[in-house]
Amino acid sequence: MFTKNDLYEIADSIKPADAKAMNEARKRQDTLAKPPGSLGRLEEMGIRMAGITGKVCNEIKKSCVIIMCSDNGVTEESVASTPQSVTVSQTVNFTRRLTGVGTLAESFGSELLIVDVGVKGDIPDELYDEIPLRDTHKIINRKIRRGTFNLAHEAAMTAGEAVRAMGIGIEMADSAKKNGFDIVGVGEMGIGNTTTSAAVLSSITGMDSSETCGRGSGLNDSSFEIKKRIVDDVSSEYRKLGKGWIYGERKEAREVIIDIVSKVGGFDICAMAGVFVGAAANKMPVVIDGYISIVAALVAYIIEPKSVDYMFASHKSFERGYSHAMNILGVKPFLDLDMRLGEGSGCPIAFEVIRGACDVMNSMATFEEAAINDDYLEEIRKGDYF
Repeated sequence: MFTKNDLYEIADSIKPADAKAMNEARKRQDTLAKPPGSLGRLEEMGIRMAGITGKVCNEIKKSCVIIMCSDNGVTEESVASTPQSVTVSQTVNFTRRLTGVGTLAESFGSELLIVDVGVKGDIPDELYDEIPLRDTHKIINRKIRRGTFNLAHEAAMTAGEAVRAMGIGIEMADSAKKNGFDIVGVGEMGIGNTTTSAAVLSSITGMDSSETCGRGSGLNDSSFEIKKRIVDDVSSEYRKLGKGWIYGERKEAREVIIDIVSKVGGFDICAMAGVFVGAAANKMPVVIDGYISIVAALVAYIIEPKSVDYMFASHKSFERGYSHAMNILGVKPFLDLDMRLGEGSGCPIAFEVIRGACDVMNSMATFEEAAINDDYLEEIRKGDYF
């Protein structure tokens, strides 16, 4: 059984980004045949990839979106406009590549790693597998139980279940690394998980529901008021702490975040946080999708701040709380497509942008190779003309 000590040991093994490799990558960017900084954030991505892998030149050949699927008991409170049955339907549809993320993954040549960590409905036995990535059109069965408890009335799960879910996420990141994937993204499926995400984020930041709650897939006014009331009620104990605790003593912060996610989170959020921790421990770049994904990334960051060195934020989520989590993490999305689907749908697009950034580093000619005298850039390099 995966324990808290196992989680902490893996988190403690995470190394910061390789500063020497990043410096070498920065030097190479300066020699490429272009005005300094003219490829903007593509240059930054290439440099960050060097810090992650320890190599100046990198390739993105195999990419995978890891999708954590689970149900949330809080849907009993009418906080979602979508029926809970959609969780199992879409989990099955991922295997057929009929969903948003499935279609985009097919379009860009990415794989899906679909994991049942707590789907309430029945999934056909023939769609289950136990070994990750043996067949990417199967669902990995790691069901903890059939959904969380209703957090409006009791803790969503035990602390042991929260840690177990994080262990499942780490297992999936390990599997992706062992199977030769160069980059992973983190997505989810679970009706009601904008409520759990808002509750976790309010608990972490001290913000009330007006800052962290959105209407999800489209709530009417009365349901939206119920959602906000629940988020405020269940996060009130932690909101008194403010957000300073997340920068405090590491052991204490870890204990608090596990308490938070066990009481007001979801199996999906915990398992997604585990993927972020596991990717960092494997020195593998990992892409944040939307709101639920960035809240899970924030949970991973609190467990081990160095994990953020391995994260790329794909797209700016439409959800209100996204920007607050983004600001704490210090990450900045590089796509703004008004997306709010979730599922990991931003990840396949982001993989292609990061692949392009790597290809620039690898294949673009230097001034010397292009037979260009770059003396004319000396004044620009010394000054600040951008």
